[in-house]
Amino acid sequence: MPLMRLQKFLSAAGVCSRRHGEVYIQEGRVRVNGHVVKVLGTQVDPVKDRIQVDGRPVSIQTQHIYIAMNKPKGYVTSCSHAGELVVLDLIDLPQRLYPVGRLDKDSTGLLLLTNDGRLHHRLSHPSFDHEKEYEVTVERPILDNVLNHLAAGMPLMGSKTRTAGVQRLTGRRFKMVLQEGRNRQIRRMVRKMGYKVMRLKRIRVANVRLGNLPIGAYRYLTAREQNTLLQGLD
Repeated sequence: MPLMRLQKFLSAAGVCSRRHGEVYIQEGRVRVNGHVVKVLGTQVDPVKDRIQVDGRPVSIQTQHIYIAMNKPKGYVTSCSHAGELVVLDLIDLPQRLYPVGRLDKDSTGLLLLTNDGRLHHRLSHPSFDHEKEYEVTVERPILDNVLNHLAAGMPLMGSKTRTAGVQRLTGRRFKMVLQEGRNRQIRRMVRKMGYKVMRLKRIRVANVRLGNLPIGAYRYLTAREQNTLLQGLD
């Protein structure tokens, strides 16, 4: 959905008329992403923004879509990016979807997409502690003490990374489970230990696994996957 004025959103969500929406806003009864908004004409994204009236969440009723994609290398995790291939180019659906979190251009694997702003917020925000699991391949055999350092956390971008789950697969390959998502975090951590990531594939986000989904393909989440992800959102 395109951006719309906040009072129009309140009307479209069935809360009140636009005029009454203006009153609600001026009275400080409306919050956008946790912040009271009193400026009339404020633009909001009906999918990505969290909007509350008197502390209760409101949304425009629409068919929610939940998709798992196997992102190929060379695609940017964005809705649009001039001169680049973007992951939405791989999906032919009428609904406007948003990627949940990011995978850098050179990485592959599991990417979730949805038009459910509540779930987008939950999975994108680090405070919810959902796990993301990766398979990492480096250019030469990696030492056990290096894997231990990666698991224990290290100073990175001004603060220490959280502890992580690390499991060796082969001499050059290992799994890593994170509960945070800093920009190019695994690549930065590995480089700091004197190694270079050659391949990085995400294989799980929370309870959703990549499985045998072909590269570039996507599927709808199962009812069980959806229910687990949506627990506690209502």
